[in-house]
Amino acid sequence: MILEPFASRLQKFRKLLSEESLDAFLVAVPENRYYLSGYEAEDLHLTESSGYLLVTDTKQYLLTDPRYEQAALQEAPDFEAVIYSHGIAQVLPDLFSSVQVLRLGCEGDYLTFTRFREIEGLLRKTNPAGMLIPGDGLIERLRVIKEPGEIEKIRASLRLTESILMSVWETIRPGRTEKSLAWDIERGIREGGGEAVSFPPIVAGGPNAALPHAVPTDRVISAGEPVIFDLGSRLDHYCSDMTRTWVCGAFSKKIAEIYRVVRDAQLAAQDCLRAGKDSVEIDGIARKVIGRAGYGDNFGHGLGHGVGLAVHEKPGIRKHGGTILEENMVVTIEPGIYLPEVGGVRLENMVLVTGSGCEVLNHAGLFFD
Repeated sequence: MILEPFASRLQKFRKLLSEESLDAFLVAVPENRYYLSGYEAEDLHLTESSGYLLVTDTKQYLLTDPRYEQAALQEAPDFEAVIYSHGIAQVLPDLFSSVQVLRLGCEGDYLTFTRFREIEGLLRKTNPAGMLIPGDGLIERLRVIKEPGEIEKIRASLRLTESILMSVWETIRPGRTEKSLAWDIERGIREGGGEAVSFPPIVAGGPNAALPHAVPTDRVISAGEPVIFDLGSRLDHYCSDMTRTWVCGAFSKKIAEIYRVVRDAQLAAQDCLRAGKDSVEIDGIARKVIGRAGYGDNFGHGLGHGVGLAVHEKPGIRKHGGTILEENMVVTIEPGIYLPEVGGVRLENMVLVTGSGCEVLNHAGLFFD
């Protein structure tokens, strides 16, 4: 008997395989492996895999090497462990033969071209008519709707992130460097029980705040300049992501102006967000607020993204490629304005989509309203 929540997830996934006329699916993405099996190992690099799942309509296998054998047996007891010592070519042909695979799904957007061709060759070695079919986003269709247990884990991860930012917030002062503050965040998340940061923290002061994905430097923070803090933790496998912009002392007139515009854009988007809405529409609401203020060209990224086992996952909330939002999606709302050589402001909340609106998951304010 397969344990929950993996039994329900496998059942739903097998239904998708049937709908897509796939005989089996080879799972390579670490978050997807965990989602279906409970196997926790991560891939150190794209070219170094810690394992694969092979799922058919009746069977499920976990393929890995001896380094992870015990972890596989302990973490995914409902999967049959298949151990290889010289790569997946050692075991895939026999598996393909035993389960009679003709149409094999895979995550083509994750596999390298070399690995894709290798798997395709192994499949056709056992069945010349075999087809390797990219099924990108198939498991993500399930992951995008969060289960109650997942939502609680996301809440806990965000609580940790907020507590660390609040403690660091109290120590910010002119003379501190971006790197020192970023290290305080990373250390705090680790010491607070987090497995890791969900991404390297962004601390960007002054002109560096005009760079949406700035890397912390040795630059010293000065009074009156904006400092963007973008951080997140990973706790019990689930990620969080939030951004606030800090200013020491009085705002300059320009920074005060764009701060107000960004906050208004965030609130406008949150007020309109609910199940049934198109994500493009929500992005457009925030973009219109910023555009009317004259800063449309200074907001270049999407309004938000999904968060769960990965810090960036579906759905995207941006100008193109719309998604109809559904209950229990968890997304960020993070408008920003970036002025080259001056600075920038970004504000980010995590929200849970509901049938009547959205629930802002953040408790900490840290806004200059």
